[in-house]
Amino acid sequence: MNIYFDNAATTPLYPEVLAQMTEVLQHTYGNPSSTHAFGRSAKVLIEGARKRISKWLNAQPSELIFTSGGTEANNLILRGCIRDLGVQVVITTAIEHHAVLHTLEALAKEYSIKIVYLPLTDKGEIQLSDLEAALAQHAAQKVLVSLMHLNNEIGNILPIERVAMLCKAYKAYFHSDTVQSVGHYPIDLQQIPVDFITASAHKFHGPKGVGFAFIRKGITLHPLIYGGAQEKGLRAGTESLHNIVGMAAALTQSCEKMEEATHKVRQLKQYLIEEIQQHFAEAVFNGCSAEGEEKASYLIVNVGFPSLKEKNDTLLFELDLKGVACSKGSACQSGSVQTSHVLSAFLPKEQLQYPSLRLSLSHFNTKEEIDIFIKILREIGGH
Repeated sequence: MNIYFDNAATTPLYPEVLAQMTEVLQHTYGNPSSTHAFGRSAKVLIEGARKRISKWLNAQPSELIFTSGGTEANNLILRGCIRDLGVQVVITTAIEHHAVLHTLEALAKEYSIKIVYLPLTDKGEIQLSDLEAALAQHAAQKVLVSLMHLNNEIGNILPIERVAMLCKAYKAYFHSDTVQSVGHYPIDLQQIPVDFITASAHKFHGPKGVGFAFIRKGITLHPLIYGGAQEKGLRAGTESLHNIVGMAAALTQSCEKMEEATHKVRQLKQYLIEEIQQHFAEAVFNGCSAEGEEKASYLIVNVGFPSLKEKNDTLLFELDLKGVACSKGSACQSGSVQTSHVLSAFLPKEQLQYPSLRLSLSHFNTKEEIDIFIKILREIGGH
């Protein structure tokens, strides 16, 4: 039996999504920029998808720019803020996704901007008082705050609305990487005064290779990719029609099933935590992943195992051999032997010496899978 506990890396497609994508690939193959009937049919599907996605976010369709995924969307926004909006200071943390951190590092070299990293608690949280102090300190400069809504490794949830209001009070731009939360949490962009968010379809049971950037009306950025006039001139290149339709279908399915799925996965997560505590009494939960739903995502558990210290380099491999898929952290670092940059940013060194696992769930998982996983983990540890 294969067990998939790596949904924060990517999720399986909904069957309904695959059916719609297949239909488009077979029957609507025109170029959306063509003026003939084949092209117009394709264009109608793209704009229909944009309207459906915007409805779930309570945004205007014109505020959504389709991209190849979250990484491109983050790059488009971050570079645009510095190059086009004249941002001089970026306030962020050391536990953002590398799509943000590495982009900011490159932009700092290119444009000599200042990056301010907010301090973190021993749970990997920021204090709003620290954010406000940083905003006040740089009030005379153009500032961008870039903080992810839901951390992809430890599941910590940012109080996004409060952060947005703080940024608005200090006239700072606010960008949030919402790749892990779109499709799993309700997001109302009329209620949350964030300027930019990003999403990737494969995180909510859609296809890989497609996502979007939300850029609030009234903010003008320039393209990252030049060429044609697609996506209001902000993203040149023939649109990936079947992927865009698939993304809209996946978000629709995810939002319609959100209440039911959330209830089921919450129960699974609580059961997983209780089983780990029962069989590995020394286990340490990282970040806020074992805390209440206001602090941590219902989708992610990040846990360290001091009793498996000798397995630090081999635990993932041994689990894989027994059919269990999980991770140490971001899938984008899967080939790296380095410790997770997220955990390294706030855990003491001794806690980095033993293996930590990120177990990320979906409503496709079951209690039976958790039971089998615990049994396998105990066997590996010699329990």
